[in-house]
Amino acid sequence: MKKYVFYLVKMLVFLLITFAIMRVIFIVNYWHLVNIDMVPFVEIVKSFFKAIPLDIATACYIMAIPALVMFVAYCLNKNISYRWMRWYFYIIIALYVLAVMGEIGIYGEWRTKLSVKALSYLRDPSEVINTASTQQTVLLVSLWACFTLLFCWWYVRWIEPSKVEVRERKIDWFMYPSVFVLTFGLLFLGMRGGFGEIPISTSSGYFSNYKIVNIMTVNPMYNLAENYTNARKVETKAHFTYMDFETAEAITKKTHEIECDSTVKILKTERPNVLIILLESWSADLIESLGGDPSIAPNFHEMEKDGLLFTNYYASANRSQQAIASIFGGLPGLPVTTITNHPEKYYAIPSIVQPLDSVGYFSSFYFGGELNYGNILSYLRYNEFDRIVEGKDVDAHFRKGKLGIQDTDMLPWAAKDISSQTEPFFTTIFTLSTHSPYDYPKGLFEELEWPQIEKVFVNSGKYTDVALKLFMEEAKKQPWYDNTLFVFMADHSHPSYKNHRMESFDYHKIPMLFYGEPLQDSLRGTTFDKICGNTDFPATLLAQLGLKHDEFFWSKDVFNTCYRPFAFFELYSGLGWKTEEGEFVTSNADNVVKNTFPEDKSDSLTRQGKAYMQYHFDLFNKY
Repeated sequence: MKKYVFYLVKMLVFLLITFAIMRVIFIVNYWHLVNIDMVPFVEIVKSFFKAIPLDIATACYIMAIPALVMFVAYCLNKNISYRWMRWYFYIIIALYVLAVMGEIGIYGEWRTKLSVKALSYLRDPSEVINTASTQQTVLLVSLWACFTLLFCWWYVRWIEPSKVEVRERKIDWFMYPSVFVLTFGLLFLGMRGGFGEIPISTSSGYFSNYKIVNIMTVNPMYNLAENYTNARKVETKAHFTYMDFETAEAITKKTHEIECDSTVKILKTERPNVLIILLESWSADLIESLGGDPSIAPNFHEMEKDGLLFTNYYASANRSQQAIASIFGGLPGLPVTTITNHPEKYYAIPSIVQPLDSVGYFSSFYFGGELNYGNILSYLRYNEFDRIVEGKDVDAHFRKGKLGIQDTDMLPWAAKDISSQTEPFFTTIFTLSTHSPYDYPKGLFEELEWPQIEKVFVNSGKYTDVALKLFMEEAKKQPWYDNTLFVFMADHSHPSYKNHRMESFDYHKIPMLFYGEPLQDSLRGTTFDKICGNTDFPATLLAQLGLKHDEFFWSKDVFNTCYRPFAFFELYSGLGWKTEEGEFVTSNADNVVKNTFPEDKSDSLTRQGKAYMQYHFDLFNKY
């Protein structure tokens, strides 16, 4: 068994060195871009260390089959040749080097990693060859052949296990199970990325503010596998064919048409700081003014007296990563998948960071946990936030829950840390404690006993409400406070004590509150009652700052005097559509859940919602 373990260690080291060498080949090929972008050399070096978790995960997946077959052979006392493994690794090596060469080939043109979309062009090889220069084609083919042969020779010469003569012996019923559990337990941990609450994903490789460094860091084989899985999920589980594409496009564009472009100014200053407190999973049912019980969030209710509360505000989806794309990119929720799971499509989605950056805004994002979840980190890195702070970046010795630093510690700390930023700034602080497992610290408030369902979630909301009070107390001491517009907004909703169906707008209703000195005095303590959603945030904010928002097609300026109110949410295989005339929800292949539209307008309005869903989904698939 010692030799068995030794062989596996050698295989792991071999694969990790192979990955590292090919990473060097990639960056050498694009060294001129490194110089143009003035990438610090320390970032390049750091990428090799940041790449290790994903490289180990990739290696563990590759090693699983050889490890299992070798283990069975040892257990059965069989004298076998491991020559078959040579061919297994020949194929793995050839495919891996090919993936790197493909990535080198497309990066110069697309500035992205190799993806399933890029591989689809191989259906017509002549088009690919004609697009690439002869010199580049010859170079990449030559490099592929050379490195494939080199690594195959290295494997056979130094790594491949020799035939082992096994003597007849009794099976050790203690050692063999122990070795099996240890070996495959370690392989599983390697695949998963360790003991952390959140499994590893390609997002773990996005650590740098330089895109080329992130592209180099993420293992191309792991990236392709994850990308393929997400693409297959979209292809097999989501179908929206209510009409032809051109009709859906025409109806949707007409829905977005406005007769004028005249924004009502709600701010007193031209360039205020903008600070979003993104409230994890807060449903409208936590807020007294939105129909919730007054005992849950009294501090939020107190701020309403000096703020502008949105009373008909809806999340377009049910996941944090979907909300991030809606709030920063104006992208409605997607069924089955999310934009963050498709880095190859990031280029097609606008980002609020760019127009704000053009007028001098410093952008930052704070979260007490890990942003690997849902590939959120890779999305933020791609959109070039100036500063991203996770729980592991906070030096203070706060007590952590399963997911990270709890809200009563993280929020006040962030309020002080923001003072190190230049103004104006665009900052988001993402709360954490209202996400399962709800292991918030006890003793800060008297817990509520009355909820018959979702009691733990409701109390976690009450805890975060306490954190909001502590945050605002600290924020008021900071020099940036008087010039800051605070936006308290949920990322999405959650099942509540009212037990709304997910297939309803009651479920998807979330709070949003504008608060702070930059808000017009006449709007303090008032409400905005028109129907809107979190996809409308980018256009609305940019319009208030006097910036263009034409590229945010799916986002609407809700303070435009000609604004046409409507809201949308996606379901796994359906949608919700709401206008001033009523609402319509369909699920499970056109099964109508609810339709309150007037009979004479029902057909046109439901068709409007279906066109919106289909055009959105079809357009996403075309990116």
